Amino acid sequence: MMNGQNFNLSAYLSDKRSILEAYLNKILLQFDQNREIVQAMRHSLMAGGKRLRPILAMASTQAVGGDFRFTLPAACAIEMIHTYSLIHDDLPAMDNDDLRRGVPTCHKAFSESTAILAGDALLTYAFKILSRPDEIKAQPNNDPVFKSIPEKSILIELISIISEAAGLDGMVEGQMMDMMGSSFVSTLPYLDKIDHLKKLHHLKTGKMIIASVQAGAVSVGIGLDSEIMQLLTRYAQKIGLAFQVTDDILNVEGDPDLMGKAVGSDQLNDKLTFPTLLGVDKSKEFATELVEEAVESLFMLPQNFQEPALPLKAIAQYILKRKK
Repeated sequence: MMNGQNFNLSAYLSDKRSILEAYLNKILLQFDQNREIVQAMRHSLMAGGKRLRPILAMASTQAVGGDFRFTLPAACAIEMIHTYSLIHDDLPAMDNDDLRRGVPTCHKAFSESTAILAGDALLTYAFKILSRPDEIKAQPNNDPVFKSIPEKSILIELISIISEAAGLDGMVEGQMMDMMGSSFVSTLPYLDKIDHLKKLHHLKTGKMIIASVQAGAVSVGIGLDSEIMQLLTRYAQKIGLAFQVTDDILNVEGDPDLMGKAVGSDQLNDKLTFPTLLGVDKSKEFATELVEEAVESLFMLPQNFQEPALPLKAIAQYILKRKK
């Protein structure tokens, strides 16, 4: 049983990270480790990171009283898709970054072409995991990696949720808006700039965070149209935007050693951010409001879900305090 006063978020995050990374490693070990593309996939996928999205999926499952092991196929797929997006985001044609998660970016450690293909491989294999998790075998004994698997109808629902969030009307469009640059945005009135920025981050970051929370509940049979799902989705919408606001703030005043990547790149690339529009202090106030609204949504869940939802509440508050 979890107690609100005694709940240790750091231990919870560490435990769920360890579980997730053990499964990701088993997935990678299916392949010949001498292949350069497998090495590139491993370089980026196993470099660490917050693992926020898959942990949100597991926490969402627990919040509705489910067994998080049923969410592991979706959690692994989500982290693989997220890592693909980071590999491509770092490419010279996009943000041209040298560091990610404290190690050289994939195209720096290997080559640009290998990085592109490693991202492609992570993205496509994620949907293999979602569609047929029973076929993922651990080596050397050929045992199933995933012992608890949702029903096929649920797997199809998960594919629909995650592919939409990652695709043309989600993360891809958000990245496209980001690539449009400041020349287009500079012509917009002030309030339209704020709306543009909110939409950009809802698509680029928010939709995969929403999909993660939804996937956790869907994996154990909670319907997308249920009142519980509506509250979880509202929670995810709020923390998704809060996460990006704090990300923008950290790019201004964060510690690059803690973050594992350079700071100040937004200003260098003349990117539109919440601090450039609102200022740092107002951005912090905005993030605080979003997190308070997210937690409020969880307090509206049925009483028997309040204690199981403690990890989700703590994660929302962690977003405000995070240093990386």
